[in-house]
Amino acid sequence: MAHFSGEDQTMLQAMLRQLFQSVKEKITGAPSLECAEEILLHLEETDENFHNYEFVKYLRQHICNTLGSMIEEEMEKWTSDQNQGEESGYDTVVQHVTKRTQESKEYKEMMHSLKNVMMIVVESMINKFEEDEIRSQERQKKIQKEKNNSYCTDNCSDSDSSFNQSYKFCQGKLQLILDQLDPGQPKEVRYEALQTLCSAPPSDVLNCENWTTLCEKLTISLSDPDPVFSDRILKFYAQTFTLSPLHMTKEIYTSLAKYLELYFVSRENHIPTVSTGIDITNPNVTRLLKKIRLLNEYQKEAPSFWIRHSEKYMEEIVESTLSLLSVRHDQSHLVSQKILDPVYFLALVDTKAVWFKKWMHAYYSRTVVLRLLEKKYKSLVTTAVQQCVQYFELCETMKADEIWGHSKHFGNKQKTFYYSGQELQYIYFIHSLCLLGRLLIYTHGRKLFPIKLKNRKDSVSLTDLLVLFTQLIYYAPSCPKITSAPRLENYAPASMVTEVLRILCDHKECAIECLYNNTVVEALLQPVHNLMKGTKSASNCSETALIHIADILARIASIEEGLTLLLYGENMNSSEEKCSTGAHIIAQFSKKLLDEDISIFSGSEMLPLVKGAFISACRQIYGTCEGLQVLIPYSLHESIAKAWKKTSLLSERIPTPVEGLDSVSSVSQESQNMEEQVIRWKDASSIKMGTVLDGETSMAWEENLLDDLLNFAATPKGLLLLQRTGAIYECVTFMFNRYAKKLQISRHKKFGYGVLVTQVASTAAGAIALQSSGFINALITELWANLECGRDDVRVTHPRSTPVDPIDRSCQKSFLALVNLLSYPAFYELIGNQDLPNKTEYSLREVPTGVINVIDRLIILNSEAKIRSLFNYEQSHIFGLRLLSVICCDLDILLLLEAQYQVSEILLNAQEENIIETSESHRNFIIDGLSVERNHLLVRMNLIGGPVERILPPRILEKGDDPYPWPMFSSYPLPNCYLLEVPRNADLKQDDDLEKLLLHFKMSDKQTEWIENCRRQFCKMMKTKPDTISGGALVELLEKFVLHLSESPSECYFPSVEYAATDANVKNENLSSVQQLGIKMTVRYGKFLNLLKDDAENDLTWILKHCERFLKQQQAPIKSSLHILFKWICICLQGNYPGHDWFVSSLFLIMLGNKEKTFRFLQQFSRLLTSAFLWLPRLHISRYLPIDTIESGIHPIYFCSTHYIEMLLKAEVPLVFSAFHMSGFAPSQICLQWITQCFWNYLDWLEICHYIATCVFLGADYQVYICIAIFKHLQQDILQHTQTQDLQVFLKEEALHGFRVSDYFEYMEILEQSYRPVLMRDMRNIRVQST
Repeated sequence: MAHFSGEDQTMLQAMLRQLFQSVKEKITGAPSLECAEEILLHLEETDENFHNYEFVKYLRQHICNTLGSMIEEEMEKWTSDQNQGEESGYDTVVQHVTKRTQESKEYKEMMHSLKNVMMIVVESMINKFEEDEIRSQERQKKIQKEKNNSYCTDNCSDSDSSFNQSYKFCQGKLQLILDQLDPGQPKEVRYEALQTLCSAPPSDVLNCENWTTLCEKLTISLSDPDPVFSDRILKFYAQTFTLSPLHMTKEIYTSLAKYLELYFVSRENHIPTVSTGIDITNPNVTRLLKKIRLLNEYQKEAPSFWIRHSEKYMEEIVESTLSLLSVRHDQSHLVSQKILDPVYFLALVDTKAVWFKKWMHAYYSRTVVLRLLEKKYKSLVTTAVQQCVQYFELCETMKADEIWGHSKHFGNKQKTFYYSGQELQYIYFIHSLCLLGRLLIYTHGRKLFPIKLKNRKDSVSLTDLLVLFTQLIYYAPSCPKITSAPRLENYAPASMVTEVLRILCDHKECAIECLYNNTVVEALLQPVHNLMKGTKSASNCSETALIHIADILARIASIEEGLTLLLYGENMNSSEEKCSTGAHIIAQFSKKLLDEDISIFSGSEMLPLVKGAFISACRQIYGTCEGLQVLIPYSLHESIAKAWKKTSLLSERIPTPVEGLDSVSSVSQESQNMEEQVIRWKDASSIKMGTVLDGETSMAWEENLLDDLLNFAATPKGLLLLQRTGAIYECVTFMFNRYAKKLQISRHKKFGYGVLVTQVASTAAGAIALQSSGFINALITELWANLECGRDDVRVTHPRSTPVDPIDRSCQKSFLALVNLLSYPAFYELIGNQDLPNKTEYSLREVPTGVINVIDRLIILNSEAKIRSLFNYEQSHIFGLRLLSVICCDLDILLLLEAQYQVSEILLNAQEENIIETSESHRNFIIDGLSVERNHLLVRMNLIGGPVERILPPRILEKGDDPYPWPMFSSYPLPNCYLLEVPRNADLKQDDDLEKLLLHFKMSDKQTEWIENCRRQFCKMMKTKPDTISGGALVELLEKFVLHLSESPSECYFPSVEYAATDANVKNENLSSVQQLGIKMTVRYGKFLNLLKDDAENDLTWILKHCERFLKQQQAPIKSSLHILFKWICICLQGNYPGHDWFVSSLFLIMLGNKEKTFRFLQQFSRLLTSAFLWLPRLHISRYLPIDTIESGIHPIYFCSTHYIEMLLKAEVPLVFSAFHMSGFAPSQICLQWITQCFWNYLDWLEICHYIATCVFLGADYQVYICIAIFKHLQQDILQHTQTQDLQVFLKEEALHGFRVSDYFEYMEILEQSYRPVLMRDMRNIRVQST
C-alpha cells in the first residue's frame, strides 16, 4: 500500500461502484442511515454472491499477502505446543490464531494503511458525485427555466439519499412542497412538488415537523379532479404503507379514512344511488374505488404487525375504519333513491369481509373491535342485520330467477363494468352475512344481541338471526343446475349461508349458544316437514338446499350437545311426542328417500346426493349407542342394505359369500375364493329400477352406501344389525380398501379405524370378514416388515437402530392392533381346530400371512428351524411372548391354546433348555430376557386369582447383587413363593342384620313386597357389612331367594322345563377338551381357596354334563339350508358351547363343591332373566332367541349389556369413553371378556361372589352398573395409559386393584334410578315375543 498509485485508486473506485450497484436494491428501502449500515455490515450473511465481488476478492488477497505467513507460523506453533497434551478441536485453534493475529503489530499496520487508502478513494468518489450533482442541477434549471432559490430536485434513488447524509430531506424542502401543493399554485408546480415528495424517502418525510400539515394538504389534494394528480397521491400513500416505519403508517391510514368519511358526508360529491347502480368505468367511481381498495389492502395487512405496537396505535386504525363504515345518509322513503354508503363500496372490493375476519382473529385486536362496536358503532351491526332481513323479505316475495340475477356476476367469466342496485344490495348482503357470521363466533360478539331494527316491533335475537340464516338456505336460490362454473356456487346465497353455519358449528361454544335449540332445528327441518306432508311449498325447496341442510344437521349431530338436542329436544323430560324430535324426522325422511317414497324428486339427477347427505346425518346419530336406540324402529339398516343391493346389481358388483367358505391364509386366495362363490341376489328381478345412473356415479353411490352400513359397526348392537343385512363382508372389504389407501374414516370422525376394527373383531363373522378382506394379512405383513424383514432390501441400505424396549416403537402399533383383533370369538375362528405348520425348514424371506403363522413363528418356537428363520430371534420371540401374555388373559383363549398346542409344556421345555449345571447336584437358570418372560408367563397361565390372591413375577431385572430374586422352574407345581396364604373357609358368626335377611325368607308377606324387602336388606348388608355375605351364608341366601323367585310367575322370564335325565343318560357324554382343562383349572383354584375337596373334579364334570343336556332341551333346531360361513356357528349347530362355562364353575365354588345344590340352583335360576346375562351357555342357540340372532353367533351380553355399558360410560364417565376412542379400543371388548369369565383373575374371590349375588338379587342391569363403577374406579389409570399408548394391554393384563363392589353401591343405585327402565325393557326384548 506504500506505492498506492492513481491507477490503483481508479481500480478501487470501480470495485466499490460495482459493489454498491449490486446491493442497491437491498438498501433502497432502508428507512435511515443506520439501517443501511446494518445491511452492509451483514452482507456476507444475506448475499450469496458476496465472495464473487471484485472488492471482496481484492481485500482477501491483500490480507493473505500481508498476514499469510504470520498465520501459518502461529498455526504450526500452536500445533507443536499441543502435541504433548490433549488434542484440541478445530474451533479452539481458529480462536487462538485469530486472537494472536489481531493483537499483532502487522495486523494493526495493515488496518491503518487500508483505512488511509479507503479514505482517499471514498473522498474522491464523493467529490466526483457532488460535481455530477451540480451539473445535473444546472441542466434541470435550463430545461425547466424556473426559479429555484433554496432547494434542488433530487433525482437520486432512495438508497443514495439515505446513504449519503448530505442529501437528507430537510425541513426547508418540506415547507416548500407544502407551499407548492396549495390548490392555488399552477398545475405544473403542484405536479413537480408531488413528484419530489414521491421520490423522497417516506421516513424522512414522516419525521419532519410539518408532517401533520402535509397530511392535511394531501387529504385536500385527494379530491383533485385531475386523475393523474390523484393517482400520484395514492401512489405516495401506497409507497408509505409499504416502506415507512410501522408506527408511521397509522397517520397515512387515518388520514385516508378521514378523507373518505368526509367525502361521503359532503353533499357536493355525486355519489351514486341504489337506483342508478355503479358504473366502474365512470372516472369518479374509479378513483373512489381505488382509494377504498388501497384502504382495504392495508386493513388486511395491518393485523400481521400491529401487535408489536401500543393498543392506541391499533385503536386509532380500528376506530377510523368503523367511523367511516358507520356513515349513513338520510334515508329516503324509497330504497331505490337511497345514496350508497361507504360499506357498499367496501363490499365491492372485499365481498366476503376478509378484513373483518383478520381483525377478529387475534384476541389483541378483537377486544378493541368488539368494545368499539358495543360503545360507539353498534349501528354497523344493526345495518348488517337489517340488510340480511331485507334480503330475506326480498326472497320471500320475488321469484328465484329474479333473485339469482343479483349474484350472477360473480360467476361470469366475462368482465362486468356495471352493477345494478339489486346486485349492489346482494353484494352488501354477502358482506353483512360474512361479518355477522364472524361476529357470532365470539362471546362478546354474541352479547351485542338482541338488535333493535327500524320499522320492526320486536328486537332481533340470536335465535331470530340463526332462524333467518337457515330460512335463507331454502328460500334463497342456489346455482342453476345447468351451470358448470365451479366459482358460481361460492357466491350463491344458500352456499354462503351454509358456509357461515359450518363455521359456527365448528366452534363448540358458539354452536351451543346459537344453533343447539329447538327453534333453529325446527327451522332447518321445515322443508323436510313440508316434503313429507306434501304441502304446496314443498316444491319450492331445491335438492341443493336439502343437501346444505343435511350437511348442517350432520355437523350438529357430530357434537355431543347437538346429538342430545336432536335425540331428545331441549327439554328431555317434556311430555311432547318423542317422534317429533329432530332425529326422528331425519330418520323418517331418510327412509322415505331410500324407499323412493317422495315423488317430487323422482328421476332427479341429484337424488343420490340428497340421499347420501341425509344418511350421513343419520350416520352421526346411529353411530352412537344412544342414537341407535332412538333410530332402531326405522330399520334404516334394512333400507340402506336394500338400496345397496339394488345399486350393486346396476353396477354388477354383488359379491355374496356362500356355504362352505374356508379361511385361507393368502390374500389373493381369499379374494379369488370370494369371487368364485359370488351369487346374485334372488330377488333381482323384483327390484324396482329407479333413476338410471352412469357407471362412475353408480360406483360412488354404492361405496357411499357401504360406508353408511359400515358405520353401524361402531356400536355392539349396530354390529348385530349389520350382520343381519348380510353385507358385513363387503363393508369390511370397503373399510380395508380405505385403510390401505390411508383415507380418513369419515368426515366428522375424530379418530381412525381402531374402534371399528375392535368392534368387528369381537364377533366370529367379523373376524372372518377381516381375514377375507385382507386386513389381517396386511397387518401381519406390516408387523413382519418392522420386526424381521420386508419383501424388499430397504433395510440393507438403511439399517435401523437396535431396539432397547421389549416391544420396539416401530412394532407398537402392530402389537396393539393384534391385541384389538384377538378376542375369543375371533381367535377361535382364526385358529380353532388348526394344527401348527411346524415345517422342517423356513425361508428367511417367508412372511407370515395369518394368526396361526404368527403363533408358529413367534410364540411356539419348538424347533431349530424356527429359530434359525428369524433375523432377530430374541427380539421377535419376546414380541411373541408379550402377545401371548396379553391374549391368554382371556381364559378361554388360554384353554384353547393349551388344548391345541400345549403351550405351557413348550414353555417349560424351553426353560429346561435354559439351565446350566454348575455341579452334579446344583443347576442354575440362565437369566436373560426370554427366560424372564417365560417365567412370568408360566406363573400367569398356571395361577388363578385376583389382585391379592396371586403374585406375578416382574419382567424387569432389579439393581444389586441379585437382579432376579424370583425362582424359575421347568416343571409344575409352582414354587410356593408365588402362592399367597388364603384363610381356611370358616363361616363367620351371623350378625343381627344377616339373621333379619334370612328371616325374610320365612315370612309369608305378599310376594312383591317380600322381594323388595329382601333386596333392601341385601343392599343394607352390602353397604355396611359386605364381608358377612360369603361362605355358607351366601349359599343359603342365594338358594332361598332364587327358589322364591322361580315360584313367582311375575319374576320368571323363561318357562319351566322338565328335566328327567339320569346319571346313566349323561355318563357317555363327552366334554370338549377346553371344558376338561377348565375343570382342572377350576378345581385348582377351588383348592387354593380351601373351598373344594379332592373329588371335586368328578362332581364338576357331572354338573357340566347335566347342564349341557339340560340346555340342549331348550335349543332351537337349525335348518341345514342356512348359509353357515364360520366355525363358531358350526360348533353352535352341534349344540356345543365353544368356551368353558365359567358361571357354573363359579357357582360350584360358591356352593362349596356340592353338586346337587349347584345343579338344583341352576335349574331354578334358568327361569330368571338374570340367567341370560350371567350364564352365557344359557342362551346358546336357544329357541328363545330370534333365528337371525342365533345365526349371527352374537350373544345378548354383547349386543345388549356391553352396548349399554358403552352408552352409560359416555354419559357418566366421558373422559374414560374418550380415552377408549383415542386408543382405538372399544369398552365392549374388555367388558365381554370380564363378564364371560366372571371376572376370574381380575377380582378376588369375595368380590366375584358379590358380583354374582348383586346381579341375582338386584337384577341383570346391575351387571352394566358394576362395569361402569369399575371404569370410574380406574379412571386415572385409564387416562395415564392412554397417554403411554398401552391401554389395551393394561386393561387385559392388570387385575382390578382396590375395587370392591360394596364401595360403589350407592353410586350404582343412582345409576339404577336413571337407567333401569330403558335397560330392563331392552333386556326383556331379547327373546322372541309370543304371537
